[in-house]
Amino acid sequence: MNDKRPTGRRPAAFAIPEEPAAKPVRPAQRPPSRHSEGVILTPDTDDPFAATTVDLKTLPPVEEARPRRRRITLGRIVTTAFGILLSLAIGLWIDSLIRDLFSRSDWLGYLAAGTAAIGALALLGVVLRELFGLRRLAAVQDIKQEASDAAAAAGPAPARKVVARLTHLLAARPQTARGRERLRETEGDIIDAPHLLDLAERELLAPLDREARALILASAKRVSIVTAVSPRALVDLAYVLYECSRLIRAMAELYGGRPGSLGLLRLMRDVIAHLAVTGSIAVGDSLVQQVLGHGLASKLSARLGEGVINGLMTARIGIAAMDLCRPMPFRALKRPGIGDFLGDLSPGVPMGREKETP
Repeated sequence: MNDKRPTGRRPAAFAIPEEPAAKPVRPAQRPPSRHSEGVILTPDTDDPFAATTVDLKTLPPVEEARPRRRRITLGRIVTTAFGILLSLAIGLWIDSLIRDLFSRSDWLGYLAAGTAAIGALALLGVVLRELFGLRRLAAVQDIKQEASDAAAAAGPAPARKVVARLTHLLAARPQTARGRERLRETEGDIIDAPHLLDLAERELLAPLDREARALILASAKRVSIVTAVSPRALVDLAYVLYECSRLIRAMAELYGGRPGSLGLLRLMRDVIAHLAVTGSIAVGDSLVQQVLGHGLASKLSARLGEGVINGLMTARIGIAAMDLCRPMPFRALKRPGIGDFLGDLSPGVPMGREKETP
């Protein structure tokens, strides 16, 4: 038998074509709702602190200011007790004075009694005004706490309640009119609580944050100029206290607080306590060495450099007041820092992050 081997193709080399690169898979986007057609939401570029002009690694981190916890202390008990005794003593003195005036002449007694009644009514009005101011500040803190709790809630009901309270609080501010209209147009389209809170923050608080930045910057510039040209340190201190109190009151009124005299004193105490605890009072020396030392100190006089530092400290106080008076914590928008004002107060500071040398 003859073995016949099957004839096949000779081996050869072939070039394998390269496979086309896989196209990136885009995440599925939610189709626009028919209820939100024509609604243009606030873009990220409207965030007043998103584009920081100065980004220096030497700047210390800024902690968020929080109100102090109210506790019953021995000092409060002593102050309350002696205040009640002093009020009783004043009341007995007024009663004795009116009786003596009646014994002298009836018209003198009636005049003193009428004057005392008018003074008592005016004092009652002052007390009610201060109580209402403290209650408004407490309402702002309640909304902030409820917003933090609603962001972690399972359902949207707490977030909708927070948005309703925030809208009612800022209803008198004309800057929030467009944001309130957008929230009404998108009502019912968002069921996720964090997204709803972020939307409310962008639409209602972004215009107020922009105005708050303008207030802080204007106050810091005034302090910087006045302290640079004033001849006495006492004048510097008095003007800084005056300007900081104006800034804290304006910040509270901007965000719907409208505090009275006691409310303003409480806010100032919280701001000073925050600066003392975080060590921000001594930040001036580090800024002189780390920031003004980059060639700017050699171009400026010592007095002008001191004015720049005072302006930066005023900006720091304004940021702390913004933390305390803002009715929502910073979530969707960028929280401000010293770098957001450094470029406006000291133009000689190098912009942008410094390049590291290998």
